[in-house]
Order: sequence, then structure tokens, then C-alpha cells
Amino acid sequence: MDKNIFKKISQIVGSKHCTIAPEDLHCYSYDASRQTLLPEIVAFPGSSSQVADLLRLASEHRFPVIARGAGSGMTGGALPVQGGLILACSRLNRIIEIDQANMIAIVEPGVITGDFQRELRKAGLFYPPDPASLKFCTMGGNVGEGAGGPSAVKYGVTKDFIMGLEIILASGEVLHTGTRTEKGVVGYDLTRLFVGAEGTLGVITKIITRLLPLPEHKETFLITSTALATATSLVAEILNRGITPCTLEYLDRTALRAVASLLPAPFPPEVEAILILELDGSLEEVKTQRDRLLQLMASAAHKDCTIEQAADEEQREQIWRARRAVSPASYQIAPHKISEDVVVPRTRIPDLVAFCEEIAREFDLKILTFGHAGDGNLHVNIMHDRDRPGVAQRAEQAKKRLFLRVIEMQGTISGEHGIGITKAPYLGLELDPVAINTMLAIKQLFDPHNILNPGKIFPKQLPETKPS
Repeated sequence: MDKNIFKKISQIVGSKHCTIAPEDLHCYSYDASRQTLLPEIVAFPGSSSQVADLLRLASEHRFPVIARGAGSGMTGGALPVQGGLILACSRLNRIIEIDQANMIAIVEPGVITGDFQRELRKAGLFYPPDPASLKFCTMGGNVGEGAGGPSAVKYGVTKDFIMGLEIILASGEVLHTGTRTEKGVVGYDLTRLFVGAEGTLGVITKIITRLLPLPEHKETFLITSTALATATSLVAEILNRGITPCTLEYLDRTALRAVASLLPAPFPPEVEAILILELDGSLEEVKTQRDRLLQLMASAAHKDCTIEQAADEEQREQIWRARRAVSPASYQIAPHKISEDVVVPRTRIPDLVAFCEEIAREFDLKILTFGHAGDGNLHVNIMHDRDRPGVAQRAEQAKKRLFLRVIEMQGTISGEHGIGITKAPYLGLELDPVAINTMLAIKQLFDPHNILNPGKIFPKQLPETKPS
């Protein structure tokens, strides 16, 4: 990418909104995967038309374009593996519309997820997807990666709340998908195709979201167990008793100890795991659910468990601060980690946790498990010090063993983090050649010159086409 291209980019977005300064490039060279790859240029478009002009320029000169939100992704999805242009969406940050009557909203991709949720609460509305990074992650990043979060057990994930999109294709053409209505089956469901596509098929510039009424009441409970198997088995038992929590989170003893100082009360050393459970809905509905939960926990089968309710909103916030701090706090255990977000059927959670304990012993590694037990999505963090001889190799071996076991359990290797570059080598463990080739054909159709986030998802990306 020569100075002439930088000049043209500057003309599109304005000289104040693009940079090639090394110190600025470094700020956009990494994400939460902790890998670093430098872009050649960073641009901050302020409108859909500017994004379209940038992609037309990229198609003409065949340089890569990587759309980026907050850089909070865990799999390297926002890294410029072939250099090129980082298209930072921070200026595309408007909440365009909140339609209370029809319970929909239209936002730009740079809107912070937590800010969006706060604005909706003022209107008595609710956008359920709530990734752990919601205070800084963006709506565009959530849609691009297919993000989830604790509320998925009751409400579903990001893809369940996206009704339509405005997308700029590699050619610079504008594609509108979906509808503003709950029902709509005209043509193929292109909206779902772009959700979770990691910016490899187009750049999202507007998002139509479905909303819900804000729940009237919410109660939060902490369940502790001195037996790991009891805690993990309890997840399916709770759901099978007609109890529908809006969140049901699990932390093993290692994760618990990493954030113990942040929780409302100290835990005795014999505690092996905790569950964070929340109920929401009308006052009557929550009371009925609470009575069922307390009755279940009072049974003799759960004598090694205790249950306590958060006394007020302050205690509830304290519990969630601790839960959301697990991932960063894990670095107290070791300087490096492989962070995976596998999913298994809920009834297999005890088997998965037991397997993680087994491979931790086998490979002499610290492995902690936590996450969204209500929908079977556990975060398995393989902690290690890659500067010690042979340790990084053992960690990668443990990761592959984990993936193989998850597939054997009829699960998936990613529930919400996406594939990016860190999981791309393992795509063939889950998808057969027909599925991969079909996806590659779709990629070829939408992005014939492979300029959109190249090097992501697939072990072997499509070859870049040189301009004639």
C-alpha cells in the first residue's frame, strides 16, 4: 500500500480520520487473543458512503480491509494477518432509532453494547445479549462474531435478536437484509448469513435489533457446592424442574479462587464450585420459580450445597463484577492462556468438567472452567507459561484433545468467540469437506478478490486475485 493509496483514503474519510503513524498502528495491532499483527493504515469512516468508497478502492487495488470494533475478540478475528487497512468503526456509533411501539431499534456498529442497553432501560425496553465485555465491546463486533453471554439460557444469543442489516459488500454495493417486522420470509435469510461471518463477507454499517419489554423483577442467587460433580449435575436438574433462569453461570474452584476477593462473602476452602442463578419476569412469576428452586435445594440429595440470595442491587452488582472479572483475573495463575468457549449438551457438562480435570493432570497444566452452564457453553482456560520449554506445546496438545472430546460429545468448538485464526486449524474437526467447500463458495461469491478480513475462519483461505 503506497502513499498514493493513503492519499486516496485520506480524501475519503478526511485527513484527521486516518493514520499511518507507527504508534497508532500498534494500537490496532492486537485483540484479546494477545497476538499482534500490524496494519498498514487505520481509517475511521463516519458514514456508510465512506465505507462503500473505501471498499471500492480496496477492490480496485486489492488490499485487505479488516472491520474492527473494540478489539475484544478472543480468536484473532480483528487482526490484520495480511496487513492492509483496519476499518475502525468507532465513529459509526449512533443509536439511530428506538421504536418503543414496535420494540425494535436501529444502531450503527460502533455503538457500545452496554451503552445501548442503558438507553433502552430508560424506555422500559430490553436487549438481552450481554457478553462479559459489554462495557466496551461493540454491537458490530457482537454481530460479526455471533456473541452470546449469560442470558442466552433463557433469551438466546445475538443472532436471535438481529432482524436486519445494512452491509457494504466488497464491491462497494449496499445490501439491505431482513425486515422491521417479526415475520418475513421473502427470499433467502441473508441476515443470518452475515451474523457470525467475522467480517469476511461484508462490512456491517447498520443493525436492526429486536427488543423485549424490560422484566419487572429480578432475583439473584449464589449456590455453592463442596462436590464438583454435584454442582455440574445440578444444572440439568434445575432446568428439568421447570425452573427457567435468565442466567445460570458456573465457576470451578480455580476460577472461584481467582475472584474470591471480589465476591460479597468469603467461601470456605472446601467449596469446589459455585453457580450464579438469576430469575426474572413478573413478581408472581419470579416468586413461583424461587419457591421451586428453594424446594429443590432443600432436598436431601443436595446436602453438600448451600443457596443464598443477593440482599440488594449492590450485592448483585458485586457478584457480577466478580463473574466478569474471571477471565482477566486468570492471569494471576499463569502469564499465558488458551481461552476456549466450547459447548456440549447440558447433560454432558459433568463429563466435560471431569475431562478437563483429567487433561490438566495428564499435561501438568492449570485448567479452569467457568461460563454459561445453562446453555452448555463453558469457557475452558488452559493456563501456562509459554516461556518454559515444552509448556506451549503441551497446552496446544491439551487444546486439541479438548476439541476432539467436545466433538465426541456432539458439541461444538465455539459457542460465541468465533473461529478467527486461533481455531481455524481445527475447523475440519467439526465441519465436513462439503460444508467447508460450500462456505468457501459463498466467500468467493461475495468477495471474489479476498479483500475482506482474509486469513480468517478457514485453514486455507481463497487465494488473493491480483489486479490486471
